Amino acid sequence: MFGEIVDSETAQWVAMEYNGLLEEAHVPAVSEPTEVDVRDLPPPEPLQETLGTLESMDGAGLLVQINDRQPQHLFPMLEERGYAYESTGEDPAYTAIWED
Repeated sequence: MFGEIVDSETAQWVAMEYNGLLEEAHVPAVSEPTEVDVRDLPPPEPLQETLGTLESMDGAGLLVQINDRQPQHLFPMLEERGYAYESTGEDPAYTAIWED
């Protein structure tokens, strides 16, 4: 299994492969990324849940957001806050986020 699951609905562990996302050359290598699964949340809760989780991580580690679509509204907010990201897939969409 990968990482710690942060899921406001079920708080359960989930095994994911991330469609090769973590093998990208510029994604930092970590043994256990933190996961936040927001697929079942209505807008704007996925955005809020992801930003809140990043804030609680205090710049440490790697967060993988699991969503049912590409989080287009999240990307500019990440850039404004100094985070880098890489995203792949559509349903599910996996987005790796780390402090740049």
